[in-house]
Amino acid sequence: MLARLFRFHGLLVASHPWEVIVGTLAVTVCLMNMNSSSSSSQMCSWNNCPKVKEEAPSSDIIILTITRCMAIIYIYFQFKNLLQLGSKYILGIAGLFTVFSSFVFSTVVIHFFGKELTGLNEALPFFLLLIDLSKACTLAKFALSSNSQEEVRENISKGMAILGPTFTLDALVECLVIGVGTMSGVPQLEIMCCFGCMSVLANYFVFMTFFPACVSLVLELSRESREGRPIWQMSHLAHVLAEEEDNKPNPVTQRVKIIMSLGLALVHAHTRLTAERSGHNRTVEGPIAERLESSGTVWPQKPTSMELEHVITLSLALLLAVKYVFFEQADTESSLSLRSPINSASLIQKPRAAHDCCRRDQAAPKSQKSSPGVVATSTASSAVSSADVKPFSEADINFKEVTKTASMEVEGCASFSQKASAQTRSSPPGRGSEPRSLEECIAILSDPQRGPKMLTDAEVMNLVRSSNILNYKLESVLETPERGVAIRRDILSPKLPVSSALARLPYKGYDYSKVMGACCENVIGYMPVPVGVAGPLLLDDGQFHVPMATTEGCLVASTNRGCRAIFLGGGCSSRILADSMTRGPVVRLPSACQAAEVKIWLETSDGFSMVKEAFDETSRFARLEKLLVAVAGRNLYIRFQSQTGDAMGMNMLSKGTEQALHRLKQHFPDMEVLSVSGNYCTDKKSAAINWILGRGKSAVCEATIPAKVVKEVLKSSAAALVDLNISKNLVGSAMAGSIGGFNAHAANIVAAIYIACGQDPAQTVGSSNCITQMEAAGPNNDDLYISCTMPSIELGTVGGGTNLPAQQACLQMLGVTSSNQPGENARQLARIVCATVLAGELSLMSALAAGHLVKSHMTHNRSKTNLSEMALSKPSDN
Repeated sequence: MLARLFRFHGLLVASHPWEVIVGTLAVTVCLMNMNSSSSSSQMCSWNNCPKVKEEAPSSDIIILTITRCMAIIYIYFQFKNLLQLGSKYILGIAGLFTVFSSFVFSTVVIHFFGKELTGLNEALPFFLLLIDLSKACTLAKFALSSNSQEEVRENISKGMAILGPTFTLDALVECLVIGVGTMSGVPQLEIMCCFGCMSVLANYFVFMTFFPACVSLVLELSRESREGRPIWQMSHLAHVLAEEEDNKPNPVTQRVKIIMSLGLALVHAHTRLTAERSGHNRTVEGPIAERLESSGTVWPQKPTSMELEHVITLSLALLLAVKYVFFEQADTESSLSLRSPINSASLIQKPRAAHDCCRRDQAAPKSQKSSPGVVATSTASSAVSSADVKPFSEADINFKEVTKTASMEVEGCASFSQKASAQTRSSPPGRGSEPRSLEECIAILSDPQRGPKMLTDAEVMNLVRSSNILNYKLESVLETPERGVAIRRDILSPKLPVSSALARLPYKGYDYSKVMGACCENVIGYMPVPVGVAGPLLLDDGQFHVPMATTEGCLVASTNRGCRAIFLGGGCSSRILADSMTRGPVVRLPSACQAAEVKIWLETSDGFSMVKEAFDETSRFARLEKLLVAVAGRNLYIRFQSQTGDAMGMNMLSKGTEQALHRLKQHFPDMEVLSVSGNYCTDKKSAAINWILGRGKSAVCEATIPAKVVKEVLKSSAAALVDLNISKNLVGSAMAGSIGGFNAHAANIVAAIYIACGQDPAQTVGSSNCITQMEAAGPNNDDLYISCTMPSIELGTVGGGTNLPAQQACLQMLGVTSSNQPGENARQLARIVCATVLAGELSLMSALAAGHLVKSHMTHNRSKTNLSEMALSKPSDN
């Protein structure tokens, strides 16, 4: 309950950073402007806090000097620990937290002291000693491990749920413990303890309000991206949230703190009640009043000149500041190499080695800079993970210059460069590129405290070769999937006919978490495919801009022309005729007669009901609608047919079919299940059953194009198009014995949309079944009526490749990701596919009728690159 409360609080603060920051500042201003006489006059109130004489003994001065030095050293070590995290954002946010905590504390003290600031000067070291940036640093790490602003808010709320209760209890215990000093009767101790309690409260107030709001706001304003990720995102912190959740505080310690808090609260209550009874009718007199009267200033008043204690404190602060700024760089880089698989020193040295041993006349492409502090080369450092490179200052500039020089001189040594980059990506400090022994690496891998993050890439490769890490499990074993992909590339490259073949296959900056276990295995990169847009497509009174991923020139341009013709003709209309996915298993009975008996039983209402009951239990969406049963000898083929919501549905159907077959086998023990798929579905193969009965979504689309548009936009006539459609799409396809291929190029459009929208490209085989019909229309028969009927469009808007970011973006372009009735998004996408096919058919048929096909392809579908290379390599005629 308490964790949920803090989580809600964290989400509220992170979601409304401006409101929280402005509110916090407003509260601070109000505290500054309140009348100082409003405070109470009890023993430990701030306006009446004990004050001592001007003269302070030398022992007090020595103690204060030591305290100041301790505070400075303590803050120095806290910031040194922050620097090892490798993010200037953590340093900036933590510094902001410290400054604002001091500001809140000092303004409150100024209010309660009237305008006397000298007391604050002496108590400030105690305030610095009580500052603990560890909780703030952990919360900042939660935010910096996010991939988006929405995830920042979610991670901050999770962090507050984890840290909030512990921090609240710690603050309570600290206040009660320090507060004991306010009852000591020792004036100096009372002042210091009052300052201590106030510093703890100020830290808690800022941590719970101002600090998470500032973290959220700073990261929201930092919108610059690096290789598809926010520039502030720290990949080596990706698992910090899970680790922190595992490191929950010891419940015994928590109970001790609670008991201690209750005991101290009773002590405070008893002391206050006793003090009130003994001094009910008295005013503040005695030694404190004498000190108030005898001293016009607050303890201890210091001369204006610089004294020895100030010289010591200032010298120590300057010394540590200089060390932190100018001499911490090497230590920082060494510590970062432990946390991420990269060592900057070795990265600088390795390109030199490649330069010395391999000189070639050819120059490699120049290095590509994706963001300040990050360098990606196309050959020499192709295996360096983007998540592995951290922003350094001067060392990073040197690294970029050396890498750029090396990449321009070592094209002929691509394989050597890839090996060098694999060895230098994560060398532990002090070991260079020398891998440790296999036994030591296995021990490190098994150690939960160290794990794979402490292994270099070369050591991981040795573990793969020795089968201690399975190649296909690299992503799950290592801390980041991208590193696993990079190492797999390094293992594969030497085995290829051209060792530098993978240099141009990108792999950095991709969200592999959405790929693993869903879309692909043994990943070595991703394939960028150009995506064009056709439209607006005016369909059912709505306009759609259709994304098409293709490498065929003219395809998008041609489809776009068809969309324009449809738009000028008033748009097209569509309907969904059927919606059901199929799966057709094959089972075997002892004899053909028994197979026939099972077929007859399945076609009865009792048989169907039993199978349907078992099938429907496996999914919220899948509901068995129909069974089609066929017998071939003693084999029985059963075609299950069911709606699948917005999913394409093959997995859903397979799961339901398997359960139904299990129930059927209980009824017919002699039945043998040969395969859950018996090609009676039929999936990813041309089949008449899909063409006749349909599979997936069956759609029809129609449009009427006015004669003027046919002539001016399509450069043809209705009569010519009708004649060509009969001769080509109908008679020509029949002559070829085509099944479902009565169209010009439906598969072109279907494949391009499928690739762009995360569908299974192999299902283009059945989904492109289409018959295109054209007729002359209008009063003068010069308008063109065109329709496309597609009985087996197999697609979905959830699951599989539709979850990948780029494919999800294309689905969002079409407006088929919103929360509608189950299945409506998938049906809308099927209508769009059918209408886009109609646009493509219209344009291609017009180009063929006008004789423009060859001309347009020579203009838009000829690669000049290969032709120019051939011309250069062709020997000249003498």
